[in-house]
Amino acid sequence: MMKFMMMMIFMMPLCFKKNMFWMVQNMLMMMVFLFMNLSINIISFCNLSYMMGCDLISYGLILLSIWISFLMIMASENLMKKKNYESFFLFNIIMLLLMLYLTFSVMNLFMFYLFFEGSLIPTLMLIIGWGYQPERIQAGLYLLFYTLFASLPLLLGIFYLYSEMNCMMMYFLKFYNYEFVFLYMCLILAFLVKMPMYFVHLWLPKAHVEASISGSMILAAIMLKLGGYGLLRILIILQKIGLKMNFIWVVISLIGGFYISLKCFCQIDMKSLIAYSSVCHMSIVIGGIMTMNYWGFLGSYVLMISHGLCSSGLFCLSNINYERLSSRSLFLNKGMMNFMPSLSFWWFLMLSSNMAAPPSLNLMGEISLINSLISWSWMTMISLMLISFFSAGYSLYLYSFTQHGNYNIGIYSFYMGVSREYLMLMLHWLPLNLLIMKVDYSMIWF
Repeated sequence: MMKFMMMMIFMMPLCFKKNMFWMVQNMLMMMVFLFMNLSINIISFCNLSYMMGCDLISYGLILLSIWISFLMIMASENLMKKKNYESFFLFNIIMLLLMLYLTFSVMNLFMFYLFFEGSLIPTLMLIIGWGYQPERIQAGLYLLFYTLFASLPLLLGIFYLYSEMNCMMMYFLKFYNYEFVFLYMCLILAFLVKMPMYFVHLWLPKAHVEASISGSMILAAIMLKLGGYGLLRILIILQKIGLKMNFIWVVISLIGGFYISLKCFCQIDMKSLIAYSSVCHMSIVIGGIMTMNYWGFLGSYVLMISHGLCSSGLFCLSNINYERLSSRSLFLNKGMMNFMPSLSFWWFLMLSSNMAAPPSLNLMGEISLINSLISWSWMTMISLMLISFFSAGYSLYLYSFTQHGNYNIGIYSFYMGVSREYLMLMLHWLPLNLLIMKVDYSMIWF
């Protein structure tokens, strides 16, 4: 695991040399293939080095992080054209990737906390430095304070665990089981805010709308998954109290997911709509993890990976429209099928995956989660039906609003998509729909 960390550290000086924009991207691509070739032991930690290790959950999320970082550079070509501090931008992405890599691979709880919080700083830079509107400062503050406010109790909880166990290794957590309400709240709250759960989700749409395309991609694809990863790791020691208390989060998440689905129909900004749909998907993931059964854990992992690819692809699509029309409003982005028919095909593919149509990985994840939630209580069936129905509804709403109708007469100059954009969309869509062939990997760990 250390070799990849060293590779990232040695890529940092490359960022500041001239004409290295695509070189850094190629290096990341190479890193994806090197990482894919790691031999993975499905049932326990492997590739151990110092305090780092890798099991299947870490492996999938690290691979997703490197993949999305590589695509973020591809999506941000405008920065290079306009000479908008592109060297610092590359450095920022490598720093963020390093933080995420360490978050997912360290086995020490305190180090996990450190990098969990550290990944916030490069993200904040992406939002405040390369965002579009003046409100980006407020959005950055929202993101910072929501996360920090919930994370301090997590730090105290980790220190308490250390005083009890004299050890912070995640692998040894399975030998302990605590039944303290206060400890349970401390350890779990930070991850619920990061996911984000309904009631503490307000930072997410704000951050997405104000962030640049790269900021939105990394927020949707990886930042929300940090919360799910933390929950999967920490719930091992909270099993007894979890069985008594988890119903609260399941209920809040499922009812909140239904409300958010309705809220999606009220959005007039493309990015905002995609951001709210992320909250909706994550609410089912929280529900699945909190049922604490086999299907729930499997489904939440699969849906986290698939949502990362799908949501990131949708943000890329909305950005392609934004670069043409300088607006993300649904009222101005109408009738796009007349101008970019091949792009509307990609809108269709991405949105069909977003509504969990086969053969996307989302379908596999949602089937597992629905299994898990209905086996936990038959009453969840009602809200799951509503969430699934409205998820298809707002995906169709977004597609039909942007692709059909009379186009805005103010459009006076236009150009079709370029090959870079189609390649970028292809690299989002292919893994999303081909991974279902190897779903046995995601379904036999534990």
